[in-house]
Amino acid sequence: MVQVLKEDAVERWAEFSFSYEPRHERLTVNWVRVVKPDGTVLSDKAGIAQDADVPAPMNDPVYVEQKVRRMSLANVRPGTLVDYSYTVEELKPFRTGDFFAPWRVNPGTLVRRSRLMLDTPASLVPRVAERNLNFKPVTVVANGRRVVTWAAQDVPRIEPEPFASDSNGVDMRIDVGAPAAWREIGAWYAGLARDRYAMTPALERKLASLVAGARTLDDSIKAVHRYVTRDVRYVAISLRMGGYQPHAAAEVVATGYGDCKDKATLFIALMKRMGITAFPVLLSAGGSVERALPTISAFNHAIAAVERPAGRLFVDLTASDVPWGSLPEPDQGQFVLVIRPDGRTEETITPESDRSEIHNRVTIAGSLDTAGFAGARVDMIMDGALGDAYHSILVNSQPDSTSLAQFLRRLASGIYPESEGDSLQFSDETDRGGEFRIGFLARSGRAAQLAGPVAVLALPFLRRLGDVKPLVAELQAHRPRRFPIDVAEVAGASGGNGESRLQLELPEGWQAELPKNVALSGAFGEVNLTYAQTGRVLTVTERRVGRRGVLPPERLDDLVAWLEQVSAATRESASIVLRRGP
Repeated sequence: MVQVLKEDAVERWAEFSFSYEPRHERLTVNWVRVVKPDGTVLSDKAGIAQDADVPAPMNDPVYVEQKVRRMSLANVRPGTLVDYSYTVEELKPFRTGDFFAPWRVNPGTLVRRSRLMLDTPASLVPRVAERNLNFKPVTVVANGRRVVTWAAQDVPRIEPEPFASDSNGVDMRIDVGAPAAWREIGAWYAGLARDRYAMTPALERKLASLVAGARTLDDSIKAVHRYVTRDVRYVAISLRMGGYQPHAAAEVVATGYGDCKDKATLFIALMKRMGITAFPVLLSAGGSVERALPTISAFNHAIAAVERPAGRLFVDLTASDVPWGSLPEPDQGQFVLVIRPDGRTEETITPESDRSEIHNRVTIAGSLDTAGFAGARVDMIMDGALGDAYHSILVNSQPDSTSLAQFLRRLASGIYPESEGDSLQFSDETDRGGEFRIGFLARSGRAAQLAGPVAVLALPFLRRLGDVKPLVAELQAHRPRRFPIDVAEVAGASGGNGESRLQLELPEGWQAELPKNVALSGAFGEVNLTYAQTGRVLTVTERRVGRRGVLPPERLDDLVAWLEQVSAATRESASIVLRRGP
């Protein structure tokens, strides 16, 4: 039951939609009505109600067997209450006995009453995970049933806070799950996939064609990886048991498409034929798993684990822009199940890249003329996620000459306005876990503005934090702070990780008024700026390194001080005054 207080909320609560999967669920809308606070019923049913299929978006096709029931309510206006009740019955669960139900006590709005009732047979003891509750549940056992009730009143609205950590002591939630174990989940999936790895003559021919030009085993592995990630079209499929059971590897090759587990199954089958051990891996991409509550609904993604002499590699076969040996960021640092053919299941965490490392290096070497224009040679070295992104743009996408020219124009103008790009070159070692390198010339860019006896030189790479007053004001408005601080988010807002170096030859007789060097270091990262002039060559270097982790809310003053220091340092160093000689 929701009370509408403002006109802005009318549209949100005058339209309802309930989704369900008709093959194994039944939806019943018990009632939906609009009433006054005194109980007067303004409307006792929806003005319009209809069931419809959920269409598949063509830009990212997701084939789901899902319906939605839409309802439009009359007489919703500020001051009224929308009272609704619905029931979803699970008629045929994918895995017998598996269930999971989350409940948020403070979902982001003021809650007058929150009540969760869990009614089960007395013989069934579900797993329950409580987080940050300030009240106790009440349990009643009678007539062969156990009823547990969590009830709270006047739960205040939780105000969002900048840089809030997901792990906190604020969000009150209750998660309920079946009395299961992760090894049972793994064994269940292994049973579904057991006959899906079979080799067929068509698969043998496909494998032979893929590795025909390979000189080494590693070359063969990468050829298979390239085929599965790039040539097998990704389509999310959730029809009948297709939401959990992969299609046979031979079927994926025949159709040319598959979802994450289909791609993983095909890849594992081909690896096995090559004598390489690989296993399916279940995870929640970019999410978090409540490890105390084993359930199949915890997972929304499947990848593969490949056993190699140098160690295990995790491979996401849907990430066509991520080279062999790398994982996309949503897959990193995640709790996963590695599942062996006999059902044995290993619980582990996927590797995570070191976000404190420098993954982006830029060197600009050029000269400035007396009119304030500069020409420069630019070299960029990238690895990690940034290298993967450029790999996707320039290698996977295979842009034509027009697209390459536009790409080069954007790169050059990013150094100095009006720059013309020329002589683009790049090299790609990301498939071997290496770097992506780009080199080009930026000609005739407006680098300095002339003003009488001086010129004001802009620095092409300095990542200014800008005016942090609004952000600081928002932080200060939430005192005392409740949420812990996500340090990695602060580092991202402060410019991220990178090293840049400018070496610019000035005209004869020109002298730079060098700003003071900057050396900031703390719990949220490092920022270093150095300036020097030797002869006619001006050298400016910038280095930023972020941190990661979670700090307590009491470190708010340190956070504010850090943001203000970084903003002031980069603002004062945004440009350099050059004294123009004769």
